[in-house]
Amino acid sequence: QVQVVESGGGLVQAGGSLRLSCAASGFRRSIREMGWYRQAPGKQRELVASITSGGSANYADSVQGRFTISIDNTKNTVYLQMNSLKPEDTAVYICNTYTVISYWGQGTQVTVSS
Repeated sequence: QVQVVESGGGLVQAGGSLRLSCAASGFRRSIREMGWYRQAPGKQRELVASITSGGSANYADSVQGRFTISIDNTKNTVYLQMNSLKPEDTAVYICNTYTVISYWGQGTQVTVSS
């Protein structure tokens, strides 16, 4: 059974840091790419960062230089290190795993207080 499980969200003050983890399991096909999206209330889901199994990363302009995505292929786990957090980073962060189709996690809440 396919599972995509996020962890590491929480409440942090502006300027603080959080590290999100996403573990994927149960896949028959190789994972090609994993990524993090976020959705704030009343807003569309947006890409935060993604990384291929080969380590090629892509970031949204709004997080470039503050967030770092990494992947552990042996564990099918992707991490998102978030530094210098801002109140506008507040959202539900949702993990995506791509083989030939996308699989989504349930999301983890990140709240940044001013």
